[in-house]
Amino acid sequence: MPRPRSLTQGQLAAAAVAVIDRDGLAALSMRTVAKELGMSPMGLYRYVADRDELEGLVVEHVLGSVDATPPAAGAPWQERIEIMAGRLRDGVAAHPEAVPLTVTHRHRSLAGLRWSETVLGILTEAGIDGGRRVVALRALHGYVTGAIQLERLGPLAGEGTAVIAALPEDRFPHLTETARSAGGIGPDEEFFGGLRLLLRGLGD
Repeated sequence: MPRPRSLTQGQLAAAAVAVIDRDGLAALSMRTVAKELGMSPMGLYRYVADRDELEGLVVEHVLGSVDATPPAAGAPWQERIEIMAGRLRDGVAAHPEAVPLTVTHRHRSLAGLRWSETVLGILTEAGIDGGRRVVALRALHGYVTGAIQLERLGPLAGEGTAVIAALPEDRFPHLTETARSAGGIGPDEEFFGGLRLLLRGLGD
């Protein structure tokens, strides 16, 4: 193979993300990323120590697209949190296979930390602090992560909803009725509707 060119962390991350987007998270390895870059696996070790470091670059690349700028201070805190959650959803949902990595490496990603810092600032301004603020941040992270996975693996407009709607009504009256209603709910309505229920609870 030709001598590897000098690579930036951004180029390494982009190659790793390309592997994940195309072949899934399980395909990520030093070998597959090296192949994506047209170099030998040993050559890649000049830039990163192992897969764990590669994963960190992936997370920084994915979360780096998320705008962490605080929304306008004049809006209600719930609306500001909605904006932040929507930004995170848009950034992460562009690379759904990388979602598990954003959970395991969130504490090492500067981009992710900036998002959390902004959200915590909004919560603090709303009078949510101490242990309640801890739970609020974790709940928001969990909601966004789970919602992205559900949208991808079990969308309301998907086959699973149709299967549930066809269940025997005498045994599952509530499930079948709910499933029949689910088909008309779009992804944005589902995401922000659930988020508003969560925020309403945080405000109590």
